[in-house]
Amino acid sequence: MSFLGKLFGKKEKESLDQGLQKTKENFFTKITKAIAGKSTVDEEVLDQLEEALIGADVGLDTTIEIIKRIEDRVARDKYVNTSELNSILQDEIRAMLVVSPENSYKDFSTPAGKKPYVILVVGVNGVGKTTTIGKLAYNFTKAGKNVLLGAADTFRAAAVDQLTIWSDRTGVPIVKQPMGSDPGAVAFDTVQSGVARGSDVIIIDTAGRLHNKIYLMEELGKIKRVVQKVIPDAPHEVLLVLDGSTGQNAVEQAKQFTAATDVTALAITKLDGTAKGGVVLAIANQFKIPVKFIGVGEKMEDLLIFDKHEFVDSLFKLED
Repeated sequence: MSFLGKLFGKKEKESLDQGLQKTKENFFTKITKAIAGKSTVDEEVLDQLEEALIGADVGLDTTIEIIKRIEDRVARDKYVNTSELNSILQDEIRAMLVVSPENSYKDFSTPAGKKPYVILVVGVNGVGKTTTIGKLAYNFTKAGKNVLLGAADTFRAAAVDQLTIWSDRTGVPIVKQPMGSDPGAVAFDTVQSGVARGSDVIIIDTAGRLHNKIYLMEELGKIKRVVQKVIPDAPHEVLLVLDGSTGQNAVEQAKQFTAATDVTALAITKLDGTAKGGVVLAIANQFKIPVKFIGVGEKMEDLLIFDKHEFVDSLFKLED
């Protein structure tokens, strides 16, 4: 089933299909093997399915949960044909994917009464955090929003330079200070400037260091406090960026960051380069935090708003 329309046009759907191609090939090969020569879903089929899910980096806990749900369906319905397995599996995966209650990014719009809408972006270096910020800036601008960037990752030499390149590329202004400056001061200046400019959206980059969780908590806490001096209910979103190609390592990073700060949404990048797309399900199910964006390519348009129906549809879509 496909829900094409305002959220997903033909181009977005094609990007999603292509981005999940490696995961789908890996997954389908194993599912086909699981049901070969079988007419009903028995213990052997479920064992093979479990192996396929773990191979797609769905994770052990989430895999066990999915298998249990299917076992319950088989027990309840008494007889389940293997031809029905794909449909049942899709239903169970959809049911496990968390959706944001307000889903404020349906078409890169922002909630009424939240102007400027402040997004704090967190994540370790190398996951595509700066690129994701650049793509967000592009898409919000394309949607008619006035966007402002804040370069508060002041401890990594290349971070400010990289964000400046994205600022130039997207035509979005940036607030920055020299390397080594206080990240809180940069965040404060960014929000003050955003209010003065009448910005619709403010996106603030932060340092991505996990080697000292206490320091990370203190730094993110300070950034939040200084932002709230200007806008009391900000930040409105704390977006954690994770690299989907790292599989279970992304799950570990999610554990660290959710312990350090109140993460409200996830962006999962680099899904086009991996067969581990099942990690989206593992992270969403384990942390009960909505996935709002997925990265499926290098182009600025390749940051897609996550839609669980479209995601599952692409994952199970057979080639024409």
